[in-house]
Amino acid sequence: MTLIQKHIRIVALILIISGILPHVSSAQQNLSAEYRKRAESIYLNVWKRYRVPAQIGLFSENYPSNNKDTLTYFQGSGVKEKEVSFLWPFSGMFSAANVLMKVPALKAKYKPYQDSLVMGIEQYRDTVRKPAGYQAYPVKLEKADRYYDDNGLVGIDYMESYFNTNNPVYLQRAKGVFKFILSGWNDDVGGGVTWLEGHNDQKPACTNGMATLTALKIYQGSKDKYYLQQGEKFYSWMYKTLRDPATGIIANDVKLDGKQNLTFYTYNTGSLMEAAVMLYRFTGKKQYLEQAKMLAADSYKYYSGLPHNNNHALQIDLPWFVTVLFRGYEALYKVDGNYRYIAAIEKSLNYAWQTSRDRYGLISHSWTPKPDELQKPKWLLDEACIAELYARLSILQKDKK
Repeated sequence: MTLIQKHIRIVALILIISGILPHVSSAQQNLSAEYRKRAESIYLNVWKRYRVPAQIGLFSENYPSNNKDTLTYFQGSGVKEKEVSFLWPFSGMFSAANVLMKVPALKAKYKPYQDSLVMGIEQYRDTVRKPAGYQAYPVKLEKADRYYDDNGLVGIDYMESYFNTNNPVYLQRAKGVFKFILSGWNDDVGGGVTWLEGHNDQKPACTNGMATLTALKIYQGSKDKYYLQQGEKFYSWMYKTLRDPATGIIANDVKLDGKQNLTFYTYNTGSLMEAAVMLYRFTGKKQYLEQAKMLAADSYKYYSGLPHNNNHALQIDLPWFVTVLFRGYEALYKVDGNYRYIAAIEKSLNYAWQTSRDRYGLISHSWTPKPDELQKPKWLLDEACIAELYARLSILQKDKK
């Protein structure tokens, strides 16, 4: 080593120690690379296995697909698995592609995937009923119900696509989605949007949380204050109406008599937490940051306190639900630097990766190696979110100070 090289190294070390230059350890770089590898591995595996050759741009609900599964995430019961997936699981692939594109080295690689997903999701868009919105199943195959929470997912995915590409078409589509969602707002129980078009029986956290995020992301991309106002309106209603004082987290829904459904899914608190952080960033109001911190602490206390596998740090209710909770923790981490909550999900996910993959390389629903689960077909949404989580973790490890 020359005298000049030694001098440069000493100066660099001084800058790192003083905090002027960030220091990323080789261990962090290696972990970031490993997470990126896992994200790509499962995403491409799902893409290969779930695509339906006869229906360009679309995926199957499960793999292996036997078209016999009864689906339980609809109004009513007895909905059977069909030729292609419903909109909700499809959206998981769209979300994951958008996060993969945020990895600088992968942006160009995953742009064609994003293009394909845009063509696929447009097959769910119904323009006959007004305002136009996305129905639960592709329009060309059958007429289906239009869920407001599904549309919120489409709005979020289009805004993330806009952030990745600056394509104005995506911004306009997100605005169209929000217009449809807002058509479901009424003043029962003080406001909020129902779950399903034409059914005024409940105001769920899933619909209103995704609507809040859609509005705030549109504001982020457009700087149109109308969407900030709408985001604050949705957020205020949710925090006041759906937050349970006993646990501090978000109830599943409120009935029209004002009674909360005290079922606590991870994603409902996660979406509001992310919204709180966004509102803090956009308005500078400290109340939003404090509320985000309380939602994080209360959710961690609640879910880590429920019965769960000893190798997990918290209960895994549904992998995609936990992914939305992760998004909230991630948003807060970028403000307060507290990695604790992210680490809890990271630990659980890594256990699942190491122990709970089946013969196709797909991960069990519970993130545990239960023999019966390993043998079952795997749901598209359960697998797509693994790619999203590992892509997010790869970025965080690379940027972690």
